[in-house]
Amino acid sequence: MNAPFKPEAPSRRDVVVAASLVGGSLLVGCSPADLMSMGSKVEVGAFGPFIKIAPDGAVTVISKHIEFGQGNHAGLSAIVAEELDADWSRVRVEQAPANAKLYANGSLGAQLTGGSSAISNSWEQLREAGATARAMFVQAAGNRWNVPVGEITVKDSVLTHASGKSATFAELLADAAKVPPPKDVKLKDPKAFTLIGTDRVRRKDSQAKSDGTARYTQDVHLPNMLTAMVAHPPRFGAKVKSFDAAPAKQVPGVVDVFQIPSGVAVVAQNTYAAKLGREALNITWDEAEAEKRGSAVITQLFKDIAAGKDDSAKWEAFDQRGDASSLAAAKGDGVFEATYEFPYLAHATMEPMNCVASVDGSKVRLTFGSQGQTLDQLNAAKIVGCLPGSVEIETLFAGGSFGRRANFQSDYVAECVHIAKTVGDGRPVKLVWTREDDMRAGYFRPIVVHAVKVKLDKDGYPGAWRHRIVTQSIMKGSPMPAGKGPDQTAVEGAAGSPYLKATPVVDAQVACPDVGVPVLWWRSVGATHTAFVMEHTIDQLARQAGKDPIDYRRTLYRKAGADRHLAVLNHAVEKAGQAVTPGWTRGVAAHESFGSVVAQVAEVKVENGVPRVGRVVTAIDCGVAISPDQIAAQMEGGTCYGLSAALFGEVTLTDGKVDQGNFDGYRVLRINEAPAVETYIVPSGNPPSGVGEPGTPVIGPAVANALLALDQRATHRLPLIRGA
Repeated sequence: MNAPFKPEAPSRRDVVVAASLVGGSLLVGCSPADLMSMGSKVEVGAFGPFIKIAPDGAVTVISKHIEFGQGNHAGLSAIVAEELDADWSRVRVEQAPANAKLYANGSLGAQLTGGSSAISNSWEQLREAGATARAMFVQAAGNRWNVPVGEITVKDSVLTHASGKSATFAELLADAAKVPPPKDVKLKDPKAFTLIGTDRVRRKDSQAKSDGTARYTQDVHLPNMLTAMVAHPPRFGAKVKSFDAAPAKQVPGVVDVFQIPSGVAVVAQNTYAAKLGREALNITWDEAEAEKRGSAVITQLFKDIAAGKDDSAKWEAFDQRGDASSLAAAKGDGVFEATYEFPYLAHATMEPMNCVASVDGSKVRLTFGSQGQTLDQLNAAKIVGCLPGSVEIETLFAGGSFGRRANFQSDYVAECVHIAKTVGDGRPVKLVWTREDDMRAGYFRPIVVHAVKVKLDKDGYPGAWRHRIVTQSIMKGSPMPAGKGPDQTAVEGAAGSPYLKATPVVDAQVACPDVGVPVLWWRSVGATHTAFVMEHTIDQLARQAGKDPIDYRRTLYRKAGADRHLAVLNHAVEKAGQAVTPGWTRGVAAHESFGSVVAQVAEVKVENGVPRVGRVVTAIDCGVAISPDQIAAQMEGGTCYGLSAALFGEVTLTDGKVDQGNFDGYRVLRINEAPAVETYIVPSGNPPSGVGEPGTPVIGPAVANALLALDQRATHRLPLIRGA
């Protein structure tokens, strides 16, 4: 029997590295980005960190954001191409190396793709990069032709002067590279855009993903590479007590078996051998600190806390005004009260987690679809005892994430680094997670309970609103600055809601009890539940007041000064038209998340007792629309993802063990069940805002509101279809 795993005592170097990462106090004058990038060897060319121009004039845009299906590479490269006036057909995209100093997400402070911020945080940065490179070419042409730079025009990578002189980027490249980049550049007036906002901005990766040349982690095959799988505990929080590696080592192809912090690793010549070896393991688990409660027990605890029957969790206010003390005891006509329950949800990405790592002394190389390069560098550096910047990451395409691939612990990445460190000698190791691994040992959207009580005023609108949210905190233990107040990921969408702004008396609080189930952001994060509660509650209030739900919203939006909400709602209703498809019922919902406002009109009918969604009319205000085609695609995908969760999504635990392991138990929307989604973009001159996530949270309440219109029965628990 193998002895229990004992973590190695940290070396002095480990302590120094960890201390500098946490506080930065050991290195005076260094920013967090400086600290994260120490040891990096990234070379920047003449046109800055975001643009490379080849001798033939082809332009390569360096993207600091991963592409995992959302299509951001098209929008990011279009921003550069617009200001550079490059030939769009000759613009390519290349993934940036891991370096927070050069490629940090300006809104998150780390090199990280998330929060639907890829376009919004890059907007000014990439416009300036493109305009700067353009100015360098214009200056080079002016010097060569001895003409004023103001008389030179650029179009499709060709510079032209009224005298008839012209030159391509290729012809001017050497001279332009010697021009000092100007400190200030003039950006285009959006009215002069010729690429942004047109249907020419299409994905740059479609061909590669269609013909199989796109490279994913499973496509990585390196010389002398090993494959590993990890046996995880059946309950969260359990640890290895002892294990017998002998049966696994007898499997042909198994090279080694050893313990790592998260379980027992089986290293083999191929995936099949690693899987068989893992199945042959005999492990005894120490469950003294394991989470043994089932999801039903956890939900009931949250309901008791929300109802004031359990005081084990601390309440924090996220919106308060006026005196709501009398509302708790209010009963009778004009008082609305409801409790909403939301289950654990899996991310269920098409590509489960995987990573390739090699560790040679203090040299680390990672090859995989990294969503949070800075987090992955930090966690790998702690394991190996090196500087974060010396952790080299080659970021590949990834088959979806929805938040799963970026977590504070870099869970599967850390596993791979631990294994590669033990294997040693720089030998590459590919860690493979199965669907069942990710479903049972990954992270989930937390269980959430909302308790809402509203007293209507004499006109039938909210006069006092009491709101209680109970859920696990996603940000607890985060290395990112959380700021003051409650965890915003738990309350976003309720906090700042125009409905609360329009209500004179508000008492809104959140409690985040500790539960031993790992939770993480899930596509649209807090809005996954707050949008449903706010929008479905509003429909119920409107009907209780005897008012039309759409007009009811309009009145509240005007009270709150929510002009964007009003415009988007009106746009969706107008595009939906007056006539409802015969046999179908309509529901409406509108919600703001990640800086964008989305309204949907959903047509729903019930077939054999099951809701079916047909036509969905979507309106979105997302600021400047860089790629209308891609925005429509994201609205379609986000709608289907949100509908899948609303209809079927539920992860359950029995005695602490996850019941679901694959799509046979965790039902998702099928192609024949997908609605027809029409997308309409509200014109805007504001900077771009989120697109990848805002389409997800609106469809659930729109469907619930249609069902409410159909039979007057409200939905207080998701999913709508259980046991499917």
